[in-house]
Parts: sequence; structure tokens; C-alpha cells
Amino acid sequence: MLKGTEATMPSFSVANTGNLVNSIFGFMVQFVIVGGALWTVWGIVVLAGALKDKNGPGLQGGVWQIVGGIMILVSAILFGQLIKFQ
Repeated sequence: MLKGTEATMPSFSVANTGNLVNSIFGFMVQFVIVGGALWTVWGIVVLAGALKDKNGPGLQGGVWQIVGGIMILVSAILFGQLIKFQ
């Protein structure tokens, strides 16, 4: 049975920090993937609205927003694949 400070102090080990770092980076990657997907979908909405109104600058903005969202998605996926801590 643990007594005194042993009972209240959390135990941290170097072996568990790899799992913690992987969890944090995994959460960040998932967050960025969701953000990139939302950015891409909003770009599609902007593009559709510009097509309906025959708005040239809106078309350009929508296309570039879609391209930006796809770049965010690709970078998040690559980051998730490259950064793995053991």
C-alpha cells in the first residue's frame, strides 16, 4: 500500500511519453484534416455561387479556396505519415 507522497504523485515514465506525443500529434493532424476538408467544401460553395451569378472574380476565389483546402489536406496527411515517435 502506498503512503504519503507516493499515493498522491502521478507516475511519469519516459516510455509513456512517446504514446502521449503520438496522441497529441494525431489529434492535431485530425483537427487540421477536418479544417482542410471544411475549407475545401466552403470553396465548392463559393464556386457554385459564382457560377450561378456568372461572377468571374468569385470563380477565381472559389477555385483558389478549393486548391488551398486540398493543399491543407495533403500537408496534414503527409505530416501525419512522417511524424511518428516511438
